[in-house]
Amino acid sequence: MLYRVTTAKDLETTSTALQEAVARHHFGVLHVHDLTQTMARKGVEFGRACRVFEICNPHQAKRVLEQHIEIATALPCRIAVYEEDGGITLATLRPSLMLSMFGPQAELQRVAVEVEEAIVAIMDEAAA
Repeated sequence: MLYRVTTAKDLETTSTALQEAVARHHFGVLHVHDLTQTMARKGVEFGRACRVFEICNPHQAKRVLEQHIEIATALPCRIAVYEEDGGITLATLRPSLMLSMFGPQAELQRVAVEVEEAIVAIMDEAAA
């Protein structure tokens, strides 16, 4: 269900590389949640760096939402970037598998695969 890739880059370098790769693939970064900072503001100490990037390709999102608006509950796509085992991991839920949670959606499977291929490429480029 997850696609994961690791990198020897630090968090800041990985985050910058991810944002650049997102743009190259005609997606946009809608928001970056820094979970460590957010929890600290709420008085909760969390000792690992973790950022969640919300990304979207509006043309692909429109294709999906026009057919099944309830899929909005799973949008935008997210890529988590976090510290793990002394390195940085990038992880995302595979859109092609997540689509199955909404029942048979054969007409949207091609879109999900296209989005997934782009996200995998984005993550691989950011980690390289």
